[in-house]
Amino acid sequence: MVEESNVSAGEDITPKQDGGVLKKITNEGTGTAKPASGCKVTVHYTGTLLDGTEFDSSRTRDSPFKFQLGKGKVIQGWDIGVATMKLGERAVFTIREDYGYGEAGSPPKIPPKATLVFDVELISWDPENLSGKKDRGILRYPITAGNGFESPKEMAEVKVLLKGTVEGRVFDEREVTFNLGEGKVHDIPPGIDKALENFVLNETSDLELTPEYGYGAEGNAKFNVPPNATLKYTVTLKSFEKIKDRWMLSNEEKVEESKRLKEKGTNYFKAGQYDLALKLYNKVTEYLNGSAGFENELEEERKALELAGHLNAAMCHLKLNNHLDAKNACDSALGIDPDNQKALFRRGQAYLSLSEPELAKADFEKVAALDSTNKAASAQILICNQKLKEIRSKEKQMYANMFEKFAQKDREWRFGWLEGEKPQVEVVPDDPEIAEMRKKRREQKIKYLEQTARLLKEKREREEKERQEREKEEQEKLARGEPLEGKDQGGSGEVMGQDGGTNDLASETKTNSASNDTGEPKSPISEQPSSLPVVDQPQPSEVSHNT
Repeated sequence: MVEESNVSAGEDITPKQDGGVLKKITNEGTGTAKPASGCKVTVHYTGTLLDGTEFDSSRTRDSPFKFQLGKGKVIQGWDIGVATMKLGERAVFTIREDYGYGEAGSPPKIPPKATLVFDVELISWDPENLSGKKDRGILRYPITAGNGFESPKEMAEVKVLLKGTVEGRVFDEREVTFNLGEGKVHDIPPGIDKALENFVLNETSDLELTPEYGYGAEGNAKFNVPPNATLKYTVTLKSFEKIKDRWMLSNEEKVEESKRLKEKGTNYFKAGQYDLALKLYNKVTEYLNGSAGFENELEEERKALELAGHLNAAMCHLKLNNHLDAKNACDSALGIDPDNQKALFRRGQAYLSLSEPELAKADFEKVAALDSTNKAASAQILICNQKLKEIRSKEKQMYANMFEKFAQKDREWRFGWLEGEKPQVEVVPDDPEIAEMRKKRREQKIKYLEQTARLLKEKREREEKERQEREKEEQEKLARGEPLEGKDQGGSGEVMGQDGGTNDLASETKTNSASNDTGEPKSPISEQPSSLPVVDQPQPSEVSHNT
């Protein structure tokens, strides 16, 4: 009897095929596209109990409901069900209590352990922004949903079929295999790299890239793409390599992977692809940061590779004129080896470019003290001395001019006073050289602040990316029916929140109901609280190969 009821209620659409969410289509909708996780969807719905008692309806309110799909903003049955709908489709979902409001229900309208029936119509959805910022720089319009839940990680080998258009003209159409994050080598814009981190196997989507995520202000001469062009792509992820996260690797695997990344980075450096080389060197230091579990020869090898990663990252920053980043990379290297000559020399170069010749000289002098035959360091010391001499000469002249003007005004004032004249006191204007020096100091301060802000922004973006990856892994485990460590998954109506904790939808709806004068729940799918994630005269041996 139960089986007949389930069949009449519709198709089981739960990933675990446990009958928790049944779907029966009443209007097919149009096209084949379905909203992806992260899209802002707009729906109309009516919610009833199994006996037909209506407890909520957006149609009665004449106000469509909007929410972000797949992010735990609504009950789990909704996230699963709406993701299967096409534009204009209308369907009835029968949702068991463990995919709805759990054992507690949502009194007074929704009793404990209630199975619910929702009549839902998908009106529209906004494309998902994949840029990680609020700039709508990478918009995804799903065409084919694809298979599974896993997505390729940075550095994984991917095979994609892509077609790029600009102003209605096809400029690129091909199947290409490359490592995610290194698309630039194959004339693939950075927005494609970023977007593919959110694709699943066999997914096909249209992407719209703003110039920042396309070919930028330079355009692309090979494809005849003009500067500052908005690009449109249709992309299919054909296959991808599954690579382990850092925490899943053994210490031996971390060392071997770091060797491979370092060698690949050096090849990019030699080819003048400093930004790609930098990305790989940074990966090396990420893999090897921290010595826990490393012992004896393996620890020595780890330390040498991490040191080389910081040194080579510093050289890339110098080549890219990221002088403050270069200085910071050298600081990290010197934390491992305080007398490392390459780190001292490159930090000296960074200080020179940051208009700090005194600090630069101290580093070059230490290099010379460690190796008296280092001619490059001696030459840099001479440059520092000349810079310091120029600064002191300018300061001496500036103050001499300033004091002479003050003395002249003082003499004029006192002479007029003795003759019985009313002294004419005037404000002495800044000397042009003083004003220029103040301007330069202000500019330097602004530059430091901008660089610091950029570093903080990058740190927040890294933390947000890590948070999203953790959340995605947890959602994949939930979809596969795997238990999460420290979390009760059994029929409680709890779903994963954005911060990785659990949010009891039943208790939240209870609160909402209590605050409603009519006693009606605001919405049977109350949104959950969102979480807060969030330089260039190199030494002869520029890139560290063995140290």
